[in-house]
Amino acid sequence: MKAAIFDLNGIFLQSPKLSDRFEKDFGVPVTTFLPKLSDIMEKVRQPNAGPAFQYWQPVLKEWNVNLSEQEFWDYWFKAEVQSDAMIAFTKELRSKGIKVFLLSNNFKERAEYYDHYPWLHDAIDKAYFSWQTGFVKPDPQAWELVLKENNLMPEDCVYFDDQEKNLKAAESIGIKSFMFTNEAELEQSVRKLLV
Repeated sequence: MKAAIFDLNGIFLQSPKLSDRFEKDFGVPVTTFLPKLSDIMEKVRQPNAGPAFQYWQPVLKEWNVNLSEQEFWDYWFKAEVQSDAMIAFTKELRSKGIKVFLLSNNFKERAEYYDHYPWLHDAIDKAYFSWQTGFVKPDPQAWELVLKENNLMPEDCVYFDDQEKNLKAAESIGIKSFMFTNEAELEQSVRKLLV
């Protein structure tokens, strides 16, 4: 094993679902929120999307949610808690010469917010965000870019995600993939491969 590739949200950054929080705090039903979230994320994860808040602003207005752009991002991003166990484990992997990559379907404003986390630079070799690469998981080209740029073969890598469709896509190009359930299981899976 030469490299470990991880999804970011749900593994390194964990938080209550934004849809649940909107229902609780603003009375927007999950069934109303999720289709809008899906529609907006589909657009803002792409390169050249334009400012993400321009997509959210009319929707928030429609829901009578009176948040400025900064308040909205703070409400969303600051609820995310970093996993110290994952950060420590990836630092350990890197100390053994294993490359560590993040592969994330994400938009510019969120990626820029994450840039202030020191561990994103200390524990990770490189983060690949869809808004920069143009490849949105489960497009196999997202993983192929990581392989190509780092001179890796699929069999050199493992991949962890909390979504089945992304695991299947990674496996379709020969990368051994695992469903993320918790930090302890992830660590155990990787340690077995290192023996």
